[in-house]
Amino acid sequence: MPPRRAPSHTSAPPSRPGSPGGADEDDTPYFDSVDELQQQGINVQDILKLKAAAINTVSGVNMTTRRNLLKIKGMSEAKVEKIKEAAHKILGSSFATGIEVQDKRRRVLTISTGSKSVDGILGGGIMSQSVSEVYGEYRTGKTQLAHTMSVVAQLPPDLGGASGKVAYIDTEGTFRPDRIKSIANRFGVDGNMALENILYARAFNSEHQMELINECSLRFAEDKDFRLLV
Repeated sequence: MPPRRAPSHTSAPPSRPGSPGGADEDDTPYFDSVDELQQQGINVQDILKLKAAAINTVSGVNMTTRRNLLKIKGMSEAKVEKIKEAAHKILGSSFATGIEVQDKRRRVLTISTGSKSVDGILGGGIMSQSVSEVYGEYRTGKTQLAHTMSVVAQLPPDLGGASGKVAYIDTEGTFRPDRIKSIANRFGVDGNMALENILYARAFNSEHQMELINECSLRFAEDKDFRLLV
């Protein structure tokens, strides 16, 4: 039996995990791109201003206060109100029934850490759509965990993965492609294909790191196949 391969640009990973019980795949996006505002009468120039301020989704508009929107160069009170109204039309009410929340929670994936003992402590692994902080002393395995999950996230859900791509922001210069290849080999994945599905950037200071995170928000809004940010 040939080894399983990680998804690549020629064989894109599914944009959504299969729903429980073998139901059809849910094609509803996790979020709407800020470009959707154009359909509600917001002009392209104002949308570009939002993107320049790292607001790349309609939900991002909803979560940004009017005061902060007014700080964007070229935004007037009238424009801000129009943008807010357009976002509300797309997103609808912020309230949802418990059943609707339950359905949304089905999209949350649990990505294995590659260690059964650690997965057991975490209740299965690291959950998607959440922020998880890993800390510890020097040489306790933090970088190894980051490398391992960068490969595991590309595997299908039945193997503990999320069938998606990974973004890796390196703050210490410790990312090693050879290490990724070695881990990929452990899981029967082609090393070069695993590397192809990792978007890497080196952050040189905290300000640069925030710029990279903002760039990730734009990339994630455009490419729905990303599942993990390290």
